[in-house]
Amino acid sequence: MALTKVQIVDSVQEQFGLPRIACVEIVEKLLETIKNTLENGEDVMISGFGKFCVKEKKERKGRNPATGDDLMLGKRRVVTFKCSRGLREKIEGDGQM
Repeated sequence: MALTKVQIVDSVQEQFGLPRIACVEIVEKLLETIKNTLENGEDVMISGFGKFCVKEKKERKGRNPATGDDLMLGKRRVVTFKCSRGLREKIEGDGQM
């Protein structure tokens, strides 16, 4: 099951005891800051969690899976994520964060 924005807001409210509307605003502002930073082509590094990077993909050959026709896929920017060592160890069960 995926963690939803509503669950994040609930967790923030539970942890800090703030009014729900304040927690919604905090989560929305945090996500908006991350989106704007990535949109500007900058990386987002969160210590102990990981790093979101914007990568440039070059134009490349592709294929339409429905028809099998060859086509050219244009260049584009994608977001990648690399988790921190601490998070990786916690996921693997090798350590504590």
